[in-house]
Amino acid sequence: MTSLIGSFFSRSTLTGLVAAALLSLASTVQAQPASGQNWETSLRADLNKMADTLTASLKPWPVPGRSFPVESYGAIADGTTLNTEALQKAIDACSRAGGGVVLLAKGDYVTGTIELKNGVMLEIAKGARLLASTDLKDFSDKVPARATIMDTHYKLKMSLIYAENCECIGIRGEGEIDGRGQRKNFPGPEGTGAMPGRPFLIRFIECRKVVMDGIHLRSSAAWMQNYLACDDVIIQGIHVENQANVNNDGLDIDGCRNVIVRDSFLNSEDDGMCFKGASGRTMENVLVENCRFYSTCNALKFGTDSQGGFRNVLVRNVEVGGPAADMPAYGRRPAISGVSWESVDGGKIENVVCENIHIVRADSPLFLRLGKRGRVMPGQPKPSGSLSHIVFDGITGEKCGQTGAVFSGVPGAIIEDVVVRHVRLAVAGGGTLQGPKPEKESQYPEAKMFGLSPAYGFWVRHARDVSFYDITVTPQQPDLRPLMIAGEDTSNIQMDGKAVDADSVH
Repeated sequence: MTSLIGSFFSRSTLTGLVAAALLSLASTVQAQPASGQNWETSLRADLNKMADTLTASLKPWPVPGRSFPVESYGAIADGTTLNTEALQKAIDACSRAGGGVVLLAKGDYVTGTIELKNGVMLEIAKGARLLASTDLKDFSDKVPARATIMDTHYKLKMSLIYAENCECIGIRGEGEIDGRGQRKNFPGPEGTGAMPGRPFLIRFIECRKVVMDGIHLRSSAAWMQNYLACDDVIIQGIHVENQANVNNDGLDIDGCRNVIVRDSFLNSEDDGMCFKGASGRTMENVLVENCRFYSTCNALKFGTDSQGGFRNVLVRNVEVGGPAADMPAYGRRPAISGVSWESVDGGKIENVVCENIHIVRADSPLFLRLGKRGRVMPGQPKPSGSLSHIVFDGITGEKCGQTGAVFSGVPGAIIEDVVVRHVRLAVAGGGTLQGPKPEKESQYPEAKMFGLSPAYGFWVRHARDVSFYDITVTPQQPDLRPLMIAGEDTSNIQMDGKAVDADSVH
């Protein structure tokens, strides 16, 4: 573990103080053998094996040596000429030839919707920019053959870069893609429903062998990138600044299998690193490592759409939270939550380990929610979800808010089998004693939905078999709430091997 953390911090810009704190905590973790839950040891071994297998076998596809400079097809990189037709001609020619590189070498290339094809690596070199047109008429409708919640509920049709049912595609380079998605250009409405008039930047549907490598992505009009029902996805070394508009997610991975996200930076107005189940397909075998995810909403998240399940996920060596004062931010500064695992539309969340996570500037550091919103395709019954076999180990944090960590199911939907180990969190404090909280079974799930938690540390309800070990949460101001409360409908909630009663731990 220490070598992993050292490798991570050598490639990031986190402070030496944070690095020292995690290294110190790592030595504590190593010194203490696993105990408590019988399933935990085997789960962690299985996920480490999965991560090793992915790392060894999931490699970028070999790009043929053929190059297709877009200027050869009529592109003009002057920042004003619309190059949609020229870029698409280069992409089509590259694919017909058996694949290769479509090259944007230097300058500013303005375009509307382009569609990647089999075998095409779109390379944007250092000093080059791909600029989205600011005229909505330049974005063509792309409606996938596979009907999903995304298309039926959000009425999605437009993206800058689109691909469907392709193999061996990708985007790489040291250049930049700028969606120019500011409100003055794309003033469509905000919401959790339809987003007309605001294109996504990148949308790949049911593709295989997908690579995103080193590219800078900026200012989408809506979500930055959406990978739905794809297999064998590598996202590495990317830099995302998406603080230009509302619903500005950083990275959305939906129902994908065999995925690596590593060495990447995201700063987003809406959810940062977000896994979804709107495809209805189970997402599985995912490794996230050595990244920084910042958001003015939720930095690292499953949901909100969870019609499909999530399983076999290992997240390690990451920093999550709200953007720092010197980072761009479209709206509020602190994140609503650092890590949110949410199942409210019937999906099963299971077999998830988060280790060595640093949380900064988040109102609620950790949020687990099993609810009954039940958003489904028209005519489908509302299924029941589950949330089980979840591990958090090595959680440090600072400048977190008053809300507290919340683990809340609802009546008839019980969170079970959760282990939290080795926590060092500094929170705002200053909270007052709280009364009973409503269930809000079908409400949109967010950590702030209940107001202040009854505990400044951890509030658990509608849950069983939840174990805490070596927990330190330090309020920066005196706080009248306890460290932990095991609320209604709980059983076998333990702190350091001792039962937590139905009231609280101080």
